Amino acid sequence: MDCLGVSSVQNLQALSALLSTQQDDDDDEERRNATACGQLGPGHIGPPPKKDKDKEESTAYVKKNSKDIWSEEEVAEGSQYDDLADPRPQPEYEIILKQSVGTEDLFLGLSGKDPSSMCCEAMLVKIKLPDTKATDVVLDVKEKFLDLRTPKYKLGLHLPHPIHSHEGKAQFFSEREELEVTLLLNRSMDFISVQ
Repeated sequence: MDCLGVSSVQNLQALSALLSTQQDDDDDEERRNATACGQLGPGHIGPPPKKDKDKEESTAYVKKNSKDIWSEEEVAEGSQYDDLADPRPQPEYEIILKQSVGTEDLFLGLSGKDPSSMCCEAMLVKIKLPDTKATDVVLDVKEKFLDLRTPKYKLGLHLPHPIHSHEGKAQFFSEREELEVTLLLNRSMDFISVQ
């Protein structure tokens, strides 16, 4: 150190102090990061959520400024027909999906139809109504709900697919005591499957 001047010795000591302090700070920061990573969970992925102190309402549900308990969008279609105090039993029913197929579909497969429910055009609902006359049946069909009322039976059926509520037919077979309701399906991609 004799060949170095006093200022250069001080510079080296200052540099040494600076480097040793930075290394100690890095060790502390690594320890902090290790404990912080141990406390992270799946909710910490992505940007932190924005917190508005002015708005305490949830973005998923915004209540309108009315005295309604719920909005019409929250109520399932056909729920107005649910009557828990009504003692009438639910009749037996069966839902069958129907396709219009010809020989070119069956043997040659020219139209591209397959046996899946996506290629079906209609839905047949068979409802067994023992000891019921055709004049006693009250039937109301909505896009996703079928409501049937007779003096002995009550059926509120949520349909598995949306239908054209004004295009359908109902036929009562008195010898089998069965009502058959044929409903045309309303699919969003109908224009693609029509050949």
